Amino acid sequence: MDPLVVRLGEQVRRLRQARGLNLEGLAAASGVSRSMISDVERGLRSPTVLVLARIATALGTTVSRLLGEDRPAPVIHLPRAEQHAIDHPDGWQRRIMSPVLPGVEFELIRTVVGGGVVIGSFDAHAAGSREYVAVESGALAVTLDGVGHHLEAGDALYYAADRVHAFANPGDVECVYYTAMCVVGDASRSVHEHHAP
Repeated sequence: MDPLVVRLGEQVRRLRQARGLNLEGLAAASGVSRSMISDVERGLRSPTVLVLARIATALGTTVSRLLGEDRPAPVIHLPRAEQHAIDHPDGWQRRIMSPVLPGVEFELIRTVVGGGVVIGSFDAHAAGSREYVAVESGALAVTLDGVGHHLEAGDALYYAADRVHAFANPGDVECVYYTAMCVVGDASRSVHEHHAP
């Protein structure tokens, strides 16, 4: 078994139990099947980025926290080789560039998206969560609760992340963009209104 997948499963189980959720409760909150969550927790399956994001959102946390361990040092150097990079078979990569800090639900993410690739949508986070997106190169279409925003190289966008948010590269060339995400946990929320496809 892959040690990273096993550690991910242990972290999902630990956070699920800490929030008082059984497998059925997490399945209902995330829109991810009970069997998939069970397989993830046992280290038998590695979830896609979108599935992992749904589980993290349902647990009121970030993908970074699910993948990493707390690093409480006041200064943390995170070499590229130690950053979690997740390649999606549809033609995009998400690289988490921020460390996991105790009590901090923050992610800095670099995403590379091939021309014409649709990433898909992510669930709404708890009220008070926020995201900042900045495009380094190419073009990015961001849809927030059905409203589209077109970004070009150098453009930035801020939004309250308590809404469904979707991303796609409408151009023919690769797009590189960064997301800074601050998530507010809401363990009392058991079922989301929206789910990613």
